[in-house]
Amino acid sequence: MENGGGVVYGWRVVSPGADIKSALRRSEMPVPRPGPGELLVAVDACGVCRTDLHVTMGELPPHRPSVVPGHEVVGHVAALGDGVAEFREGDRVGVAWLRSTDGDCRFCLSGRENLCPNSLYTGWDADGGYAEYTTVRADFAYRLPTGYSDEELAPLLCAGIIGYRALTLASLPPGGVLGIYGFGASAHLTAQVALAQGARVHVFTRSPRAQKLALELGAASAGSASEPPPEPLDSAVIFAPSGDLVPVALRALDRGGTLAVAGIYLTDIPSLNYDRELFQERTLRSVTSNTRDDGRRLLDFAAGHHLKVSVDPYPMNRAADALADLAAGRDDGAAVLRP
Repeated sequence: MENGGGVVYGWRVVSPGADIKSALRRSEMPVPRPGPGELLVAVDACGVCRTDLHVTMGELPPHRPSVVPGHEVVGHVAALGDGVAEFREGDRVGVAWLRSTDGDCRFCLSGRENLCPNSLYTGWDADGGYAEYTTVRADFAYRLPTGYSDEELAPLLCAGIIGYRALTLASLPPGGVLGIYGFGASAHLTAQVALAQGARVHVFTRSPRAQKLALELGAASAGSASEPPPEPLDSAVIFAPSGDLVPVALRALDRGGTLAVAGIYLTDIPSLNYDRELFQERTLRSVTSNTRDDGRRLLDFAAGHHLKVSVDPYPMNRAADALADLAAGRDDGAAVLRP
């Protein structure tokens, strides 16, 4: 089986829609074979990301019929495709959202491969980690830091990376004040990075459990977005997929502040009042995927600053339950599947 062939179980998005239990089906599938330059990865853990929820519910248009979702994969190399020299069987590796780019467009050549028009994504364009095996191009696989369990590492591969990029694009000044809107898998990691960099962090979330976790991690305050922050924000990041938060966060910014929207999906943004929300050189920007360099930087940071990763483990045969719990906000941390 380690060289391809055989049958295993995994989950496929067979009918995208609001009914998660109908949209996702557990089924038999062949063990994939790694192509030239690829790795066959035996999945040891796979994080459950909100993007998986958007794919399952059809909020992101289907790219591959009956795709296997999952793009926060921690596993070990089970087989090597032709031409792979930088990995060996048994190596621990990570598989993330960005699966491939063309490498020669103007965005790739200028260090902005996340904007490549020909980019492909794990769990959307190609089968991902809600299964016992997946594949990844060797040059898009990550080497992982020691000192973390498989379950702790999995959320770093999207929640961590996207949060790191969002924090970078939010232009937080040294010792600055950061606002975080929504406090789930990505936000609780981003808060720790900002705190380690010397920022003061204010968290806005409706969940009492999330507020408690934010304060335990070192946030200066944690409350509802309906209340103004205790002090003007230099930067802010929105993780909740709610466009209604955009004008709220912009009003909370100090002059010259920057708001980054971290999600791949957002409900419609209400009309903005120029004087109250954009004037005085406030900046609003989106975050699109990530570069491999973002991933390496986040994993290097995690190697030097041990991040507390709040995890809710599920067996792989409860993937639909994990997504339903994510949709309902029932998880305290990042849901992670184990085969």
